[in-house]
Formats: sequence, structure tokens, C-alpha cells
Amino acid sequence: MPSQYKKYREELEKIIEKSGIVINGGESWDPQIKNLGTYKRILSQGPLGLGESYVDGWWDVKRLDEFFYGLLTANLEINSESSFFNFLNLLKYKVTNPQSLRKAFNIGKKHYNLGNDLFYYMLDNRMIYSCGYWKDANNLNEAQELKLELSCKKLNLEEGMKVLDIGCGFGGFLKYAAENYRINGIGITVSEEQKKLADKLCKGLPIEIRLQDYRTINGKFDRIVSIGMFEHVGLKNYRTYMKKIHELLEDEGLFLLQTIGKNKPGPINAWINRYIFPDAHIPTINEISKSFEGLFVMEDWHNFGTDYDKTLIAWNENFQDNWGKLEKNYDERFKRVWEYYLLSSAGAFRAREFQLWQIVLSKGGVPEGYKSIR
Repeated sequence: MPSQYKKYREELEKIIEKSGIVINGGESWDPQIKNLGTYKRILSQGPLGLGESYVDGWWDVKRLDEFFYGLLTANLEINSESSFFNFLNLLKYKVTNPQSLRKAFNIGKKHYNLGNDLFYYMLDNRMIYSCGYWKDANNLNEAQELKLELSCKKLNLEEGMKVLDIGCGFGGFLKYAAENYRINGIGITVSEEQKKLADKLCKGLPIEIRLQDYRTINGKFDRIVSIGMFEHVGLKNYRTYMKKIHELLEDEGLFLLQTIGKNKPGPINAWINRYIFPDAHIPTINEISKSFEGLFVMEDWHNFGTDYDKTLIAWNENFQDNWGKLEKNYDERFKRVWEYYLLSSAGAFRAREFQLWQIVLSKGGVPEGYKSIR
């Protein structure tokens, strides 16, 4: 090995030493280096270089999820403080507001409009693109069905209630609630493709799907739910978001928020930001609680983050099993991008780097107390 590559390899080996990961080792979590430029690329560009070099085929590993689990449980961050890419990511997080109303539909165009065929073959029968609830589940379909039922029970849904779903995806929650609890629903999404399919899936039910940003909604609702959308609101808009929920919710109403959470503040991973969820932000407990302080009573806060590990693994299995049906519309590079996204995320949830929270809020407190449901 030429001396310039040896220097970078030794530096990287020193960083990951306590993780148990061995470069070109024999375990399923050990990375196999195919391009010697990988070492410098990772050291100079941090998470962005790590992800891009994988997608470019510069390195490979049998179990991406276990590779990331090892890195994260050892409290390692392959990051470069001087990296220009990471600097830009931090600057955007601290200074700009990339989730403003003017830019609200960007995430729909860049991620959720990738193709309904992709999500059809990856997700469960109801096409729920958020964490399932695996407490009594044996497979993904059961986990998502149980999550929908859990959410409905937490909201204390009753027949005839008017329910708003902010970030309704393919309409799965509203469809389930209408069929099982006879509610009337309005769902909003910033994805044209999601709306097209949601309209078909919810046809014949008292549900209206709108292409709309949450800041432009008017009216009053008995219940409001937002499952897997808060990650796109943006830190600078949290208070605006909660004030809007307060305005829309009836005085005796309940609001259920499901969101990914993290343990410490900071911008999203630079690779995820560039290739998967542009301008997303994962909140901390403090960031969420500050956003609704003085507006709502926190009735319940439920963490089932380890269930997202199982959900992501199931999604990846579906994605891999159905690749033959998808490859006519997506190339091999996309395949590596997508599996890196799913499996690196699974490793992060397994390592408890990320959490999954369901939070129930009321305006003035539920009389005689809220009964938590698990």
C-alpha cells in the first residue's frame, strides 16, 4: 500500500478501534475497502464522504445496520470539524429557515414524489411510511395495523368526529379511522404523488385529501394527528406549528404527534440531508417541549424507538425482495442509496441514537386525567 494511503488508513483505524470494527475484517459488520481513496474521503468529508463512497462502490459491508450499530454504540462519529460540507450543513441549521412556506413543497418533490411504485413494494399493505408498533406483532402488516389502532385509541376517537391529519401520506391513518371509528377526515400532504394515490385508496369514504401546507389550513377539528411529518417542520417553525395546531383544535380536543427524536441538538447527518430528506430536522425533547409551552398540556409521551429498527429492516427486506420489479425505473446507484438510508437508520435506532415518540397534547388538560394506552 502506498504511504499516503497507509497514513489515512491508520488514522481511520485509530478512530474506530474501540468499536470492534476491523477494516477488511472477517465479520459481517467489517467494511471491505475496494478503493484506497476511501480513507481520505471519509476523514476529510465525514458522514457525507462515508455515504457517498459507499454509494460509489468504494467500500462494501455485508451488514450495514450492524456496521452503524457498532460505530454508534462506541460513541464514535466519523466527522471532520473542518469539512466544508459539514460546515454548510451546520450553517443552514443555525441561520436559515429552509422549511419556510415558500419552500414547503420541496420535500414532496425531492423525496415523496420519487415514485408510488417504490413505496408500494417497500411498505406494508396499508402503505404506512412511518414506524410500526411491534409489541404484539409478528410482521410488518400487523405492526402497522397495531400502530394505527394504538393511535386511534390514544385520540379517543368517536363516531362523527372531524379529524385532521397533517402529513397524511397515502391516507392510511384516515382510511383506518374512517373504516373502524366512522370519523370524517381531512388529510394534507405536500406530495402530488401521495395525493393521487391517497385519493384512490380513500375513495368512497368521508375523507378529503388536500395538497396543502399546514400553515394555510383553516377550520376547527375535534382531533388532530401528525405521524412522521414533524421532521420536516424545521426548528425555526416549531412555535408557528404548535400555535397553528392550537388554533385549529377544539377546546376539548386532542392532538397526537408522532416524530423521530434525538438525544442532543444539532443538524441532521449531511448525507441524509443531501440525498434523502433535504432540510429535515430531528428534534430533541427540549426543542419539542419549548414549542408547545404555554399552549398545551402534555398528557402522554411514549417512546418506542426500538420498533423503528424492526420497521426499517422489514422495509429493506421488501425493497430487496422486490428489486426485480423496481429496477426498470431505478438504477443500481439508487439501490445503494436507498439501502444505505434504510440500514444506516436501522443501526442508529438500534444504538438508541434516535428515538420514536408519540406525544398526546390537550389544550387545558383532560378532566380527571388522561388514561395512557400502550
